[in-house]
Amino acid sequence: MGRFFDALAAKLAERWAAYLVLPGLLFTSCAVFGLQAGHQHALDRTTFTKAVSDLTAAITRQDVGTQVILACAVLLVATGVGLVVQALAGGTRAIWLGQWPWPLRQRQSSRRRVRWHRLVLHRRELEQAHPRATRTWEQQQAINRAAHRINQLAPAEPDRPTWMGDRINSVERIALDRYGLDLPFAWPRLWLVIPDIARTEITTAHAAFVAAVATGTWAWPYALLAVFWWPAALIGTAIMLTGWARARSAVSDLSTLSEAAVDVHARKLAVELGVSGPESTGPLTLDEGERITAVCRKGR
Repeated sequence: MGRFFDALAAKLAERWAAYLVLPGLLFTSCAVFGLQAGHQHALDRTTFTKAVSDLTAAITRQDVGTQVILACAVLLVATGVGLVVQALAGGTRAIWLGQWPWPLRQRQSSRRRVRWHRLVLHRRELEQAHPRATRTWEQQQAINRAAHRINQLAPAEPDRPTWMGDRINSVERIALDRYGLDLPFAWPRLWLVIPDIARTEITTAHAAFVAAVATGTWAWPYALLAVFWWPAALIGTAIMLTGWARARSAVSDLSTLSEAAVDVHARKLAVELGVSGPESTGPLTLDEGERITAVCRKGR
């Protein structure tokens, strides 16, 4: 048990440093210099050198005890900034997943839905114009490209104003349309029957998304600092784009793995709930999925 707690403490210290202290120290340093330099001397090397020299001289004049206290104070300030920023992570997550105010959400979702139906219509026109029996390789490639554009926009009919939101929503729509599964109710039961390797992969993808959200959230304090020091806007934009790109990749993996878990292991859930016999095989049928939904919802 001692080794376990040592490993746990090391892991917590690593996460504390990675998510709170180091980003907090970087922002605190930028804020101290930025507030001194302002817009006029934003990138003035002389101003930066003087600020560093004055700060170093002020610290070295103090005794060791005071220096230790100052170091602890800086760490506390950096940690405090990090905690405040992480408290804003829910807002970043909501924006990226399309949990917007209703009027904005409805308008953007409608635009995505119209575009999606236009792409679906184009693919169907290609399929009708080039029957499978006489279809050439070039014609099949054109159809494949049309299908790829549809899936890139959303695997199912869009219902969210953002790409990431539709990726998550599509898993629920596909499970309902294909298998009759109401996934918000069925997923906790499915989670209990899928093997450990599947849970590990899904958990890893979700952790990557959480980390990406934490990264992107650091753009907000830099946006505030940009009011006084314009280079902070560039730093914040770079941080936001980095977090956003990583979040898209993580959401893509998470949605793909979650859909695969439904495809592969929904049959096991049907057996465990007594909806199907232990000898049943193959993909879940629509009738079985609807019966699983009825069991999971319990009339709700």
